[in-house]
Amino acid sequence: QVQLVESGGELVQAGGSLRLSCVASARTFSTSFIGWFRQAPGKERDFVARISSSGSFTYYADSVKGRFTISKNNAKNIVYLEMNSLKPEDTADYYCATNLSPMDPGDRPQEYRYWGMGTQVTVSS
Repeated sequence: QVQLVESGGELVQAGGSLRLSCVASARTFSTSFIGWFRQAPGKERDFVARISSSGSFTYYADSVKGRFTISKNNAKNIVYLEMNSLKPEDTADYYCATNLSPMDPGDRPQEYRYWGMGTQVTVSS
């Protein structure tokens, strides 16, 4: 079992930046793929980014590529999502997720077993 706690979401103006954090309770966090997803009101949960256990491999949705950066601090059991050049369409609840496995679960939310409660990001125009 693992608990994931996201933080860092807030109201920001378009063009601004935020850094989201995801803190995990499990020691196996350091050997696991971690993903970030987002869900806007009335929409499905979408893949944003994911990072390999070592942090060597990162993957991004086309909509955030070049603006968002995912990183991992295994010593602190934290994954970050640095978000720059934010747009109103980035407004959503942001969730981190994992399977506690080094295997790449891909970009489908149904492939992830453990989820945090989310943090809300609102980008005003």
